[in-house]
Amino acid sequence: MRDRELGGRSFPPASVDAVLLTHAHIDHTGYLPRFVKQGFRGPVYCSRGTAELLRILLPDSARLQEEEADYRNRHQVTRHNPALPLYTEEDAAAALKLLQVVKNDGDAIKVVKGISAEFRIAGHILGSSQVLALVETKQGIRRILFPGDLGKYDQPIIRDPVPPPACDYLVVESTYGDRKHDPEEPKLRWSG
Repeated sequence: MRDRELGGRSFPPASVDAVLLTHAHIDHTGYLPRFVKQGFRGPVYCSRGTAELLRILLPDSARLQEEEADYRNRHQVTRHNPALPLYTEEDAAAALKLLQVVKNDGDAIKVVKGISAEFRIAGHILGSSQVLALVETKQGIRRILFPGDLGKYDQPIIRDPVPPPACDYLVVESTYGDRKHDPEEPKLRWSG
């Protein structure tokens, strides 16, 4: 039961050749240290901004999880004996060693044999990317777009998202697909 709760996979992580990250938010990266602990050893491709944020986010997340597990074990407030963090600071450090920084400019990089990827600005958070995977098939190149989370225009600090490239397949997250967002006043830009 516990493995299923911790996201047990039906494939061995060691069988995965590479990981492509769209951005650093924990819902997109939080399983990476555990995935590495379970045997993944390939490169993790991401933009420079994403890598820099992960160097802060993953160790901090691990520390919080370790503290939470320690608290639950000391106060016997746990369904599991013992309570364990999803990953540790050591696991986070191991995952960070696999990061491969790529430019967020739309130039193709080779990921593995038969697959390349292009990273483009998504405008969601610092370093966020739309990732276009170019997969060689018998029928020709298939273009699979993972837009991640797209941002808004005219936001302070964050670059505007670039138009998505043409693709054959679009893989989208629909966490907020059932909500209508209120219009938002544009933020003033500082020009100091």
